[in-house]
Amino acid sequence: MPLLGLNHYTIRCHDLERTKAFYADVLGLKDGYRPPLGFPGHWLYVGDVPTVHLMGDRGARDAHHPPRAAGPTGLFDHIAFACTGLAEMRERLNKHGVKFEERVVPRDRQTQLFLFDPDGIAVELNYPPEETAAA
Repeated sequence: MPLLGLNHYTIRCHDLERTKAFYADVLGLKDGYRPPLGFPGHWLYVGDVPTVHLMGDRGARDAHHPPRAAGPTGLFDHIAFACTGLAEMRERLNKHGVKFEERVVPRDRQTQLFLFDPDGIAVELNYPPEETAAA
């Protein structure tokens, strides 16, 4: 079950391409591989690590999230961790009555658990493909 480190941070952009240009052109991150997630976005890399995820309009998928207004530092969407111990984490979340959504990333077979902390901050837990049950 150990959390292994911070995985990435995600920004829901007002202007996806303008934000990408800032991180890529101004800060020097590289626009790189991103799985086919079904909505627009970019993964920007520091070296080999996709550190900044930019998320465009997700259409109907955003309907179940309350609208959020950007504050003085922008719109913080979620924090993500690289993890191991998927089965144990499912048990812990259920034991504590924490609701979560589980997804498997297309092609990559990585399992993701999405939940909210007590203050409403979204948390994403990412588990390696070898922990994803064969479909």
